[in-house]
Amino acid sequence: MLTRYLPVFILLSLIAEILGTVGGFGSSVFFVPIANFFFDFQSVLGITALFHLASNISKIAIFKKGFDKRIVLNLGIPAVLFVSVGAYFSKFLDPKILTYILGFFLIILSLLFLLFKKLKINPNKKNAIIGGSLSGLSAGLLGTGGAIRGITLAAFKMNKNKFIATSAIIDLGVDFSRTIVYYFNGYMNKQHLYLIPILIGVSILGTWAGKKMLDKISQEQFRGFVLLLILAIGIVSVISNLELH
Repeated sequence: MLTRYLPVFILLSLIAEILGTVGGFGSSVFFVPIANFFFDFQSVLGITALFHLASNISKIAIFKKGFDKRIVLNLGIPAVLFVSVGAYFSKFLDPKILTYILGFFLIILSLLFLLFKKLKINPNKKNAIIGGSLSGLSAGLLGTGGAIRGITLAAFKMNKNKFIATSAIIDLGVDFSRTIVYYFNGYMNKQHLYLIPILIGVSILGTWAGKKMLDKISQEQFRGFVLLLILAIGIVSVISNLELH
């Protein structure tokens, strides 16, 4: 099936990378629901981890304006610890249930921040640790935790380049950890390895295009559009799962 629709998959992956870069949530929040149309959920987790490794390396290279070491430690360490926990327990849960959880998670999170525009998280160490733990657990179980991490990081009011560089460094540790666990869980299918160089190219091009857009568009203005898109993806994920099962 994928061979026939490979150009469509590549185009959608590129859009996911661009939007993930501009929105500050990371590409997985868009890529996981997209990949779920082409692969089983466990394969999606494995492919997403590999794609995100390349994506974050690209972001660190392109958005090289420094990062906040204190936030990387406070948010990053619990994220890395809890992503391993989530990745391990993902093999014990029904992929159908995980797909529903992903869909409803995206719907609830996007509606929450669309309806309550003034909703904010206090920029302190406690919330950084909580946000890191929840984003890591979500990344391990569902393949995406960028929305939670992005919302937490937004509380610290960093400039766009610093925001994305800090998020990418944290995400790099998260993805490296879950990639190892997913490998031992058997999520890395050999027949999908040909996608790795393709997705590396997509991640570089998408990150570069996203940076060009950020230079012209306010991240705050674009945030509303990104949240609406996350809402739409969540709804489509739930509906498609109902039709498939």
